[in-house]
Parts: sequence; C-alpha cells; structure tokens
Amino acid sequence: MITLLQRVSEARVDVAEATIARVGRGILVLVGIQADDDESRARYFIDRMLNYRVFADSDGKMNLSLIDIEGGLLLVPQFTLAANTKKGRRPSFTSAASPQHGKRIFDIMIDYARAGYQQVACGQFGADMRVHLVNDGPVTFILD
Repeated sequence: MITLLQRVSEARVDVAEATIARVGRGILVLVGIQADDDESRARYFIDRMLNYRVFADSDGKMNLSLIDIEGGLLLVPQFTLAANTKKGRRPSFTSAASPQHGKRIFDIMIDYARAGYQQVACGQFGADMRVHLVNDGPVTFILD
C-alpha cells in the first residue's frame, strides 16, 4: 500500500458534478492499493493516518495528530500510486491490486476508520473523480 497524506484546510471529491465527500481542516489521503495488501495492512495504515503527527502544537511543532485536533479524514482511492515508473515512458500497473481486491481493501479501510473515528469521508472506488483541496503548509507525506 502506498498512501499520499496531505494536510488540508479543506478538501472535497466531486463525481459527475456532485460533491460526494467533504472535510474541513484535516487530512486528505490518496490510497494506492497493491496486489499483496490485506486487511491487517489496511488497519495498520488507518491507525497510522489517524495518529500521524502533522498538525502544529502551541509551539508551532508538528506534534498533534488528526485525532488530537478532531479533524476530518478524507480517503480517496488512487490506483495510479501503485504504478511502476522506473523504466520506459508508460507506467506499468502490475503491482496494483485487481479492481475487486482493491475495492475490498478500500472498503475495509473505510469501515475500520469509521468504527474508531467519526469524521471520515471517502471518494468513490472506480469513479472518475475530481479532487479539490487546499493543501495547508503545504504538508505532504508519502506513507508506504
């Protein structure tokens, strides 16, 4: 699994001109699911996202997590993160999960996140989405 975590002031996902998910202050996470990802890995990443300290404390240091600030978590599936770009001029997606497996793992992530945290929104697996965000900082991390 490869995730791109971005601290945001706000973010939303539109599908077919309709907003399907929105958060205010929090994190937007683009999620690339690979063929060997499983339920335990999905749970590990959710725990990491919720507890990753990317928000400033009163001293201006990144010491606060999403849970600490009670911010929103927006999960967006993005299989292109699993692309192999090492050679050639066209990405290879051989390490990406199949659509069925990817959806199953993404759904597990959503369920696990919602079971332990209230402010969870998500994009639509397999949809042509428009992701809008205001990156705060900018602060962006690759978690893999």
